Amino acid sequence: MRLGIDLGGTKIEIIALADDGRTLLRQRVATPQGDYMATLMAVAGLVEATENALGQRGSVGLGIPGAESLASGLIKNANSTCLIGRPLRRDLQALLQREIRLANDANCFALSEAIDGAGRDAGIVFGAILGTGVGGGIVIDRRVLTGANAIAGEWGHNPLPLPTGDDLPLPACYCGRQGCVEAYLSGPALTADHRRHTGQDVDASAIDAAAAAGDAASEATLCRYEERLGRALAGVINLLDPEVIVLGGGLSNMARLYRNLPECCGRHVFSDVFRTRFLPPVHGDSSGVRGAAWLWN
Repeated sequence: MRLGIDLGGTKIEIIALADDGRTLLRQRVATPQGDYMATLMAVAGLVEATENALGQRGSVGLGIPGAESLASGLIKNANSTCLIGRPLRRDLQALLQREIRLANDANCFALSEAIDGAGRDAGIVFGAILGTGVGGGIVIDRRVLTGANAIAGEWGHNPLPLPTGDDLPLPACYCGRQGCVEAYLSGPALTADHRRHTGQDVDASAIDAAAAAGDAASEATLCRYEERLGRALAGVINLLDPEVIVLGGGLSNMARLYRNLPECCGRHVFSDVFRTRFLPPVHGDSSGVRGAAWLWN
């Protein structure tokens, strides 16, 4: 039995998978806010309750919104700030008395979709998270690529390629730099772009619905978004050449992206043919927690 845990900023979710990928049990609790020790105990409590309910012991994989430093073993780049600088994996191993495998939550998303989801027939899968932030994960032959600095797939903090006059001035990013992909392509960035052009403060789903109903300003906002997304993902494709890009996060629910991205992206790809497929996730918002379980594969 494989146990996967998705340690998010607002919830901690656990899933138990049989060897064939069937879901045996799934539950969640609220994440203790700003309390590292309480977070550890919540994770350990979920593992204990799940194993007691199923009557068996499992391997444990953990997905987090950050990464583990390969130099120190401490957590870095986490938007759950109480984890930063903490030996999370070591502490959980001590609590649970077993080895823990840990990965960035975007890597877990990509792994889930590569194992038995939208990219199950592909050798190289890129998972692109388009939500509150912009992240990514790379899976090659069903194995997560971590990288020498544990940052493989972090395309959201590359500069947006080929900026045009409409992309200026370069927006500030929370990382301290300007012009990052995330500062253009996250959900809040889409809302901000629409507000700059229209004065309306509405979220992505409302913009999408208005565009579908014929609103010209909303259509223009989404066209700008798709064109920027195409440029950004072309850089990923020129480097990795994945067969499949699976879109995750709240913005992946916009069906028009899958129709329009091949043209928006393809014209910037350094090739005479363009065969990369853009697909929605098979497992939806379960992909992250399933991928954590599949870290033991």
